[in-house]
Order: sequence, then C-alpha cells, then structure tokens
Amino acid sequence: MHHHKDIIFEKPVPEEIRRLGLLPADLHFHTRYSDSITRVRDALKLAARQGIGIAITDHNAIGGVLEADRWKTRVPLIPGIEVSANDGPHILLYFPAVSDLIAFYKNHIEKNRRAAPYTAIHLDTTDILDASEGYPCVRVEAHPCGYAFLNRGVHRCVARDCTRGEIFSRLDALEVICGGMARSHNQKATELATAHGLGRTGGTDGHLLHELGGVVTCAEADTVEEFLEAIRRRETVIIGRERPFIEKAVMGTAVLPHHIPYAVPILQARWEQSLPGIRKRVKNPLSTKR
Repeated sequence: MHHHKDIIFEKPVPEEIRRLGLLPADLHFHTRYSDSITRVRDALKLAARQGIGIAITDHNAIGGVLEADRWKTRVPLIPGIEVSANDGPHILLYFPAVSDLIAFYKNHIEKNRRAAPYTAIHLDTTDILDASEGYPCVRVEAHPCGYAFLNRGVHRCVARDCTRGEIFSRLDALEVICGGMARSHNQKATELATAHGLGRTGGTDGHLLHELGGVVTCAEADTVEEFLEAIRRRETVIIGRERPFIEKAVMGTAVLPHHIPYAVPILQARWEQSLPGIRKRVKNPLSTKR
C-alpha cells in the first residue's frame, strides 16, 4: 500500500494525534439540516468525547452550523457548507467565522437552491468559485474522482467535458480521503492534488453518527484561521479509512428517504447536468466511435 507521508490510510487515534501537537478534525459531516438523520447536538457530543474538531458541511444549507454555534461548545467548529454545483462537482467551502458563512449563503446560495434543496443548485462550479472570491474562505473539491456513476467530482467532470480543466487552479485543496469513496478513488485524488500543487483535506462524508471521526484532517492550529491557513499552505496530515461496502449500503438506505420527496426535481437536475454531453453526441454522433 503506497503511503504518502502525509496521507495515512489508518484508523485515526485522536489522543496520539493531539500528543503530536496537531488538531484532528472531520471536515465533511452531514446533519439533519440536509440529508442525514444525525442531530447536531449528538455530533458535537461525540466530537467532544473523541477530542476532535468538526466541520458541519450540509448540502446547500447552513442550519446545522448555526445550531452548533448556538450550543457554544468547546469543540473546535469549522464553519462549512457543501455546495452542489449545477455542472456536477460538490464544492466544500470553509470560513474563518460563522458570520462569513452566513453572508456568503444569503448572498449567493439561498436564492439559487432548487425545489430539491440538497441536490444541484442553479450555479455552475465557476459561478460558485466566482461568488466565493469576495470571502476569506478555503475552497476544496469534495471526492474529486466522483461518486459511483454520477458526475460528482471535478476530475470526472473535466474528463467528460462538462467542466473546464483550469478549475484546479482556482481551488485551494482537494479532499484526498473521503470516507464514502473507494481506496482507488482516494489514491487518484491524492495524485491529482500532487499534480496540481493543491492542499489536502479529509473527512468522512458521514451521514450517520458513528461515522464521525473516521477520517480526520490534522493541522498545527489553535484557531479556525490557523487551521484553514494550514490547508492553504499544504501543511495538513490526513488520516483515515474508507467505510466498508456494507456500511455504505446502510448509509444509502438511511439517506434515501430524505431524497425521495424531491425525486422529480432531482431527476430534472441530473437531466440538465447531462444535457451538454448528450447535445454534443447528438450534434456529432461519430465522435464516440473512435
């Protein structure tokens, strides 16, 4: 198994990580404010017990972060959001302060949500990155090598021509260990981060409470600002393991009910996402037969 010195595919042990002077944080976690059943209070309690920080990154939503902020806990809380772009990628944005996240959300995300709130919004990746320019945030691409057969991931989208390649130069980091991905996807993401000189993050992409902390981003930091700065400066260590297949299946079953009421708008969004590719093939049917 080829270990990168700063990307370690093992179960994180927070006490040991802290003993090295690093703060471990799960940077990709969902709550009942998007497509998960996990209560914010429970996630905070578990993070406190484990001795880790947490970024609540609900899909196109900030209610979970706002609630976590109101609990005034000792748990290091990194304000975040996972924005589902119209052209496929999922962009994780992390902010130094909750107020920055609120401003960004109110100005750019809220009005662009579809009827299915957790699926793709009306903005493409470049629009989302343009919108984020005026904010002190760190821009990260979640699971860059795609989820299953969907266009979710910059690498896949660039390969399929639905996003332009220069997108990488506008990101601060890539998520190199995502708990919901296969090992091969994460290794490919690691290679992409290296090839494009990008920072690295890791998170469980957890939707169920027990998943929290299975993948952590570690940085020498006492504040959220310092943590985000470490990502920018490529000074993070990522430790964690992917969920076993059976657990992924269980999570899928738990998440599904949240999407069913929105099935029609979701299918509509997927259809819109695949249109450019379909149009291209219709215009030029021979291009596929190389």
